[in-house]
Amino acid sequence: MNYFYLVPIASIVALFFAYYFFKRMMRESEGTERMQTIARYVREGAMSYLKQQYKVVTLVFIILALVFAVMAYFGLQNSWVPFAFLTGGFFSGLAGFFGMKTATYASARTANAVQRSLNSGLQIAFRSGAVMGLVVVGLALLDISAWYLILDYFVDDADGGHKLVMITTTMLTFGMGASTQALFARVGGGIYTKAADVGADLVGKVEAGIPEDDPRNPATIADNVGDNVGDVAGMGADLYESYCGSILSTAALGASAFVLNPSMQQNAVFAPMIIAAIGVFLSIIGIFIVRTKEQATMRQLMDALNRGVNVSALLIAISAFGILYLLGFSNWVGLSFSVISGLLAGIIIGQGTEYFTSHSYKPTRMIAESAKTGPATVIISGMGTGFISTVIPVVTIVMAILISYLAAIRFDVTNMMAAENLSMGLYGIAIAAVGMLSTLGITLATDAYGPIADNAGGNAEMSGLDPEVRKRTDALDALGNTTAATGKGFAIGSAALTALALMASYMEEIRIGMLRLGSDVLLFPDGETVEVARASFVDFMNYFQVTLMNPKVLAGIFLGSMMAFLFCGLTMNAVGRAAQRMVEEVRRQFREIQGIMTGETTPDYARCVEISTKGAQREMLLPSLLTIAVPVFVGLLLGVAGVMGLLAGGLGAGFVLAIFMANSGGAWDNAKKYIEEGHLGGKGSEAHKATVVGDTVGDPFKDTSGPSLNILVKLMSMVSIVMAGLTVAWSLL
Repeated sequence: MNYFYLVPIASIVALFFAYYFFKRMMRESEGTERMQTIARYVREGAMSYLKQQYKVVTLVFIILALVFAVMAYFGLQNSWVPFAFLTGGFFSGLAGFFGMKTATYASARTANAVQRSLNSGLQIAFRSGAVMGLVVVGLALLDISAWYLILDYFVDDADGGHKLVMITTTMLTFGMGASTQALFARVGGGIYTKAADVGADLVGKVEAGIPEDDPRNPATIADNVGDNVGDVAGMGADLYESYCGSILSTAALGASAFVLNPSMQQNAVFAPMIIAAIGVFLSIIGIFIVRTKEQATMRQLMDALNRGVNVSALLIAISAFGILYLLGFSNWVGLSFSVISGLLAGIIIGQGTEYFTSHSYKPTRMIAESAKTGPATVIISGMGTGFISTVIPVVTIVMAILISYLAAIRFDVTNMMAAENLSMGLYGIAIAAVGMLSTLGITLATDAYGPIADNAGGNAEMSGLDPEVRKRTDALDALGNTTAATGKGFAIGSAALTALALMASYMEEIRIGMLRLGSDVLLFPDGETVEVARASFVDFMNYFQVTLMNPKVLAGIFLGSMMAFLFCGLTMNAVGRAAQRMVEEVRRQFREIQGIMTGETTPDYARCVEISTKGAQREMLLPSLLTIAVPVFVGLLLGVAGVMGLLAGGLGAGFVLAIFMANSGGAWDNAKKYIEEGHLGGKGSEAHKATVVGDTVGDPFKDTSGPSLNILVKLMSMVSIVMAGLTVAWSLL
């Protein structure tokens, strides 16, 4: 039986339910005329920004597609790659667009629903977030299944099972389009939102002493717009490419691992797609489970969301056994445990992130306590917490890598690095990444829910609703900060496993590149030869001397590690420069526009939106283009060995640094929220002002640099894969 058709069916079902949840949300009332006006300001600002961003990204995509077309003309690249690259970017951008459009319509409706009950607000915000999750998985599976069917029809049959290797490695390259779009969305959106947020907080809260989202603050609309372009459109594009990357890298490794077993090769390619497809149905079940009672505490709200995620995860864990058994894997039990190890890793990373970032727990409360002695101790305490918080995710990913590898090779520890075991073990790691992301439909919903709740609070404040309404939206917002931090941890964890699988897939693309250039044999120094078409992963590693004692590998490791820090430095400084312009503008308006503080005059919101938009467009180009350029130059200078070192260094440093930044930023934010709930002097106290400073420092940590790092790691891998033919043909050393 051909189970492949479950994949396009699942994509259609996901898109149908996304449309269903969107229409249900749109039937809700948007509230008073004032609430509708504010929502329209935010919606127009968000769409205006996205339009400008897509203009810049389209130009970059056209240039890169032309480069790939030239490479294809000279035989350095598959002729399908330019088209695959463009569709990957298009669908990634489309996922972000649909998610953001939903979020900008949902925030006022959430604020209005909260007037009825907390549960009503949670339902609207969460199911609107589910639109983002289901659109991402739906479009991803649609793109994957369409490309498989197209390539299966057009790619010529090849001997020895190499047709599927050709198809999967070609499909893998559309991930570069998704990664490129995701990086621009994440970096640009992150710069936009944090420039506005810093300006709103430093001048509004600290200097003017007015509440967050106060309509007198000129930057407040830009701040609300930023939540959508950074945390919804950016996160959607980010996880779209993670989801595609994990499925496609696993398919490519499956085609390679079973190249000598054609009867199983196709099922090894289909397995990750089918697991993801079943995950769509189970995510929808989980979405319908999420609900809570009135007067729920922060812990109870979190439990409500976790219940939906955990039920979906449990069901996919059980389903994995049946899927892999029906597909005929001899080691279906071991591979099922590989899937489960990825699932469990995602849950553990999420729980660890919640512990270190939620103000229900000791670490964040200790940061709040440190505010008694001023901003400096808040920053020191937050950084310390962020550093310590890396332990759980790193140990978890290490365990997931080892367990998924060993389970896939039947725990044959004595022959771990034998050629056949290496291929199967890497397939196990890759399918663990698929397991972690298999319930993305609901896990992304818990993340996209956060900005919707945050904007709902902003709308309630600016519309002058009853303080009880703001109290309820604050409860949803505080939960959203934790789910956002959890989502970032989840995204970073999945990036680590996906990037590892992509490194293995890189060698497959090197094989294809060599065959395309007419290199049919690997000639070793001792005179031994191995056919390129039949060479194992170990053969390639030996041929290109990918060992720690090779100076090219060591040089690559240092360059990859440096890239993580350079990227963070560039994006942090970008936020700083854009925020400076925002702070100056907000101060100017308070100084020059009479009647703002008394509420008699409306601030010039549009000017602040314009500053954030221009700042983001200008500042996002250098770090994004650098990420694309560095793997190309390393490949040309240091060859395959240097590129493998670059990817290893970038993965190791980028993974740990991203966790530190996301968690410290989330903890600073929730320490501020904890004081705003009335603890340690409450709003307006010296402790509160100290945590506002900490939160301001943490803003680019958690919403710009940190979450962008996981795209950096994967995009460098994707660029290396797409440029593999060029590296083989032209490397200097």
